[in-house]
Amino acid sequence: MGGAAISTDKLYDVIVVGGGPAGLTAALYLARARYRVLVIEKDHFGGQITITSEVVNYPGVRKTSGKELTETMRLQAQDFGAEFLLAEVESLDMNGDIKTVRTSRGEYHCFGVLLATGAHPRTVGFKGEEDYKGRGVAYCATCDGEFFTGKDVFVVGGGYAAAEESVFLTKFARHVTILIRGADFTCAKSVAHHACNHEKITVLTNTTVEEVSGENGLQYIRYKNSVTGEVTEFRAADGDSFGVFVFAGYAPATALVRGIAELDEQGYILTDRSQKTSVDGLYAAGDMCVKPLRQVVTAVGDGALAATELEKYAAVMQEKTGLRPVPPAAQTAPRVESTADSAADSSDELFSADMKAQLNAVFGRMAQPLLLKLYLDGRPVSVELEGYMTSLAVLTDKLTVEVVERQAASDDAPCVRVCLADGSETGLAFHGVPGGHEFTSFVLGLYNAAGPGQAMDADVQRDTAAITRPMDIKVLVSLSCTMCPELVTAAQRVAAANPHITAEVYDINHFAAIKDRYKVMSVPCLVINDDKISFGKKNIRQVVDMLAELA
Repeated sequence: MGGAAISTDKLYDVIVVGGGPAGLTAALYLARARYRVLVIEKDHFGGQITITSEVVNYPGVRKTSGKELTETMRLQAQDFGAEFLLAEVESLDMNGDIKTVRTSRGEYHCFGVLLATGAHPRTVGFKGEEDYKGRGVAYCATCDGEFFTGKDVFVVGGGYAAAEESVFLTKFARHVTILIRGADFTCAKSVAHHACNHEKITVLTNTTVEEVSGENGLQYIRYKNSVTGEVTEFRAADGDSFGVFVFAGYAPATALVRGIAELDEQGYILTDRSQKTSVDGLYAAGDMCVKPLRQVVTAVGDGALAATELEKYAAVMQEKTGLRPVPPAAQTAPRVESTADSAADSSDELFSADMKAQLNAVFGRMAQPLLLKLYLDGRPVSVELEGYMTSLAVLTDKLTVEVVERQAASDDAPCVRVCLADGSETGLAFHGVPGGHEFTSFVLGLYNAAGPGQAMDADVQRDTAAITRPMDIKVLVSLSCTMCPELVTAAQRVAAANPHITAEVYDINHFAAIKDRYKVMSVPCLVINDDKISFGKKNIRQVVDMLAELA
């Protein structure tokens, strides 16, 4: 690769794969040292810690949330010039002086790569676990806890996450039963203490789940005491259901470098004391590494150490190749940061100065104006939606708001439908108020509807255009869900590109009938033509493939 022509706009000193605490820290250090760095993240910047509502053991920060902590890290890195890309890294070519990182949004080149992809939740393997994912079996208390308000909940696991998230789930659940495979919790006693002494929590040790089942959600669970042999069967009351949350640890996300770098028997990547892997130019940091303690504080330490080593490596490679990556004078694609809360009475209260600047950059790139048609009912959320859209339209002449209908009650209202200036619909709609994690996806939806829209790979564009059968997409989300926006953005992008496709997003908290119709107990949930139902995050390639199968 060293002798091939390289596009200077996609040449970086270092590319960081993974936008959690380790990756963000590395980006901060590298950018501050005046190296060009790109952070590529496939889900959401911040990593797993963003689902933790309370962080009290990060030095120097008395109390915060995982989301707030990592967003501060990201902004620090951005302030020093780090660049960010939401995309999935598909493969790495570590040969030669210039490395190639192939993503769902094209190829990027660099001298060094820092892998900081973390780990993902492990499944346990009990009968029914796969069948009931999204229908009662869940892995994220922050995303799905509210679906089990007033219901019984079982937690599988005995580590830090099981203890902490069980206490969090008591905010919603009628009662929480923790099923621990071993003789006790494996986390610190100070963490386990809160779970063991909570009036709404029962702890059962030496217990494993054998099976879950049910017709309308989970209604049956069987678990066994491995010491006494006693088998317990629990059935929900008539017509009721319950939830099972699995917190059984994490598996390292190292598939990208399997066969490239050296891994241990459990799949964790091996590094030396400087975070260097067995491959020149490839470093690793964070939870995917072999280490005795996996915490935010150790992840940021890994990221800082790897970054300082990569600074030296990049300097050597600049001298060797004669190439010096230079940041672009301006971003070539709009960037919008998400809001934490949606309710506001005016644009000044709703949007900070930084957000307004970013929104104006998007509005300036929109090829044509849009009309936002509002369908409202008598609920307070309709008042909130009208105020939200009005505040957004105040910022630009590219948006006009029209209240089309007010009614006492509706299965679809409140709703904002995105239309062209002549009133014709683009196929995009949001039911509820697009705040929280869905603010960014909504604004990108406007950009895609008005044109030119986010770039699409040639094969994705071709396959999207080939769909001629009408496709009605519903995406059911929660504004607290960090995994929903990618699916929302993907669905809206294909709908904007193909008149045969519509994409309607529902904040499930305001549409109980929709939730019950599809028996949804987890988000994101994708429904195609009221028939094909799928749970979990998906990128645009996966959405198009699902549509093509049904076309």
